[in-house]
Amino acid sequence: MPRYEYRCRTCGDTFELSRPMAESSAPAACPAGHDDTVKLLSTVAVGGTASAAAPAPPAGGGGGGCCGGGCCG
Repeated sequence: MPRYEYRCRTCGDTFELSRPMAESSAPAACPAGHDDTVKLLSTVAVGGTASAAAPAPPAGGGGGGCCGGGCCG
């Protein structure tokens, strides 16, 4: 189940709630009971290091068109 981050405009507390995606825009009360909250934009952090550069795409002619050029007269 996705986790959504909210901030209370009354007390400034930031908190997270796990809820179904269908309820992602539903109002959320802060743990202190205040109702004036706003959902924050969450980002995904991906860490790690690359050990090698990504391979270059193959050179040369492609088929072209939607199915390799055979049907696009």
